[in-house]
Amino acid sequence: MDAHVFTHERLEAYKVAREFLAHAQEILDHTPRGASRLRDQLADAAESILLNTAEGAGRRSGADKARFFDIARGSAEECAAALDAIAIRRFATPEHVERGRTLLHRAVGLLSGLARSARCRPS
Repeated sequence: MDAHVFTHERLEAYKVAREFLAHAQEILDHTPRGASRLRDQLADAAESILLNTAEGAGRRSGADKARFFDIARGSAEECAAALDAIAIRRFATPEHVERGRTLLHRAVGLLSGLARSARCRPS
């Protein structure tokens, strides 16, 4: 095992968050500049999934872990709504939107499980 692997990098939720962030960037690359608020919202929320998942993994108490995993899950839900707006405004193909929604659905499930597990952990 690589001695330079961080705890969060072992989490499937983090791997899915990374994959979604890369996918979101592909969508953002094709979103017009005139939609800057929507672009910024999706970019920020996608980064938030990744960063809060990592921060939750690094926390020691169960309550702290759960709080950050919950924040990451909320950001994933926000991304799903942003994808809806992108689809309605036809800034991405239905296939790109559906791929993003599939990744987000998986992330939400994984983050929910991590938060639930962390809450059961003594602080």
